[in-house]
Amino acid sequence: MAREKIISNESGGVEDEQFNMALRPQTLADCIGTGDLLEKLKISIAAARGRNEPMEHVLLHGPPGLGKTTLAYVIAHEMGSTIRVSSGPALTRPSDLIGILTNLEARDVLFIDEIHRLSPAVEEYIYPAMEDYKVDFIVDSGMHSRTINLPLKPFTLIGATTRSGMLSPPLRTRFGITHHLDFWSAEDLLLRCRMTAGMLKMEYDESALEMLARRARGTPRIANRLLRRCRDYAQVKGDGRLTGSSVTAALELEGIDVLGLDDLDRRFLAKMIEIYQGGPVGIEAMAATLGEETDTLVDVVEPYLLQTGLLARTRRGRLATMKAYQHLGINPPATREETPLFDEPE
Repeated sequence: MAREKIISNESGGVEDEQFNMALRPQTLADCIGTGDLLEKLKISIAAARGRNEPMEHVLLHGPPGLGKTTLAYVIAHEMGSTIRVSSGPALTRPSDLIGILTNLEARDVLFIDEIHRLSPAVEEYIYPAMEDYKVDFIVDSGMHSRTINLPLKPFTLIGATTRSGMLSPPLRTRFGITHHLDFWSAEDLLLRCRMTAGMLKMEYDESALEMLARRARGTPRIANRLLRRCRDYAQVKGDGRLTGSSVTAALELEGIDVLGLDDLDRRFLAKMIEIYQGGPVGIEAMAATLGEETDTLVDVVEPYLLQTGLLARTRRGRLATMKAYQHLGINPPATREETPLFDEPE
């Protein structure tokens, strides 16, 4: 049976997405934690609306759960237009994309999640659509083939990706606005928790939300998920109010420690130290040792451990840092090799 990872920044399924959708901000004024991107978007949207034109195409890239989809909905709302949502894996044939493009109205927003997973055949049709608002559709074949030019109404394409390095250069350069979303600060996550608690009409102590913000791994999706679990715990085991003690008990029940690490994170570091003397060790060896998929470790476990300085990635493999030894309460070896200065290439 698969083990749920509550603090994964990946989507938790339909129920999780419905919950997050209900809590998403509707305007740029309500958005939190995206730095100077909000100011760029405000200017671009105001200029586009003043000229009655579509906004520039936007590419958002960064780890999952940081608000890329939310920003797409906010942009469409601010533009007063309709948003159509799809994903790279869902657009398997050119006809899939053409069907969506030809049904867009002027200034509508097309949001493509995981855009780096578009097939080359589909991607070829996006280039003229983005630049000239047209697509050339070839029908028949051989001597009887002919090209049908389909004009499109001006629209805005918003692409989101967790792996911007996998985007082809021709596609990347066609976006007017490109922005990397970083992990949120504890202060921004606290604001997000306050907003969510207000939407849910929850009673809370400030210290309880501060504790949640510190353990949410810099990701608003995780903050919302933890808040929901703590609300359930407070309702069943207490009087419904979020307090420091109820949040502590709820997170202990979920196996989440003071740094936001769960059981899999701690086992990852512990096995690296106990079996491989702290590393360096290859990710395939760690996956085999833990009985987990390599992609799970790379995409779900490692990013936060790297961000918090508990793990180092080197050209020779992964390495547990001194901070990891201290957090797990394990005495470091008497002689410890220094972490190499050169990061492992992506």
